[in-house]
Amino acid sequence: MMLLGGLGGALLLIAQPLAAPGDGPVAASAQVQFSPPVGRPMTYRVTTRRIGRDGSLITFSLVYTLQWQRIGRGYQLNAVLQPIDSDASPAVSRALTSMLQPLVGEEIAYLVAPDGSRIDLVDPDGLWERVTARMQATGAEAERPEAKQLAQLIAALPAAERDRLATADIRALVAPANGAIPVVVPGNDASVSITHDGPLRTIAKAERDTIPAAGAAQPLDTDHVWTIDTATGLVIRERRQSWIVGVKGDERTLVEERVRALEFAS
Repeated sequence: MMLLGGLGGALLLIAQPLAAPGDGPVAASAQVQFSPPVGRPMTYRVTTRRIGRDGSLITFSLVYTLQWQRIGRGYQLNAVLQPIDSDASPAVSRALTSMLQPLVGEEIAYLVAPDGSRIDLVDPDGLWERVTARMQATGAEAERPEAKQLAQLIAALPAAERDRLATADIRALVAPANGAIPVVVPGNDASVSITHDGPLRTIAKAERDTIPAAGAAQPLDTDHVWTIDTATGLVIRERRQSWIVGVKGDERTLVEERVRALEFAS
């Protein structure tokens, strides 16, 4: 929808499909045990680079501090988004981060199923009430009507859409809940490869698509790589790169890159 598209996919890329239930091939992410490191602080950095209007790449970085704890048979993850970092101009940065800015400094708690397959917000109604109130207050103080409008748009979103906004990066972190990791059928998909290095499993997928361009459709290559720690069930690194392919097919121009990286406190 327009509100989410206004971010240009530059930050959360929240439209990741959720894993569909049912029989059939097993996702590679499901073939891991889920045992997150309880009580161990972590830093989770999500960096997106995308091409700007002037043709140069602009960078945005989201940094979360994370900590897991046991809750009954499952887990609770507490996450705090740190101030958003960008090398874009202030006007561009404000436009692209305005939806996320009210979440900065807000501790968000997630309930995660024992096997990591499901992630739910704790008190989602309270979270969004605080976020929209903060956004409206900011708009009033700074005389920025667009902030009030954005708050109204967020408030009007269906609950599921709002929750996806707040859980997108966390779903990407928890391998069993990450529906973007491809389903693997051994020997049946040349676009997907899997390698192992001790407890680390790396899954790579290459895709070819087209995008509208002047005169004709232009090829777009997308390379996606996930590195999963099979001992914890966490995606410790993910990289997604999109390239426009030249007419002759021998040149590629990077138009967007997203890297999610998990770091454990020493």
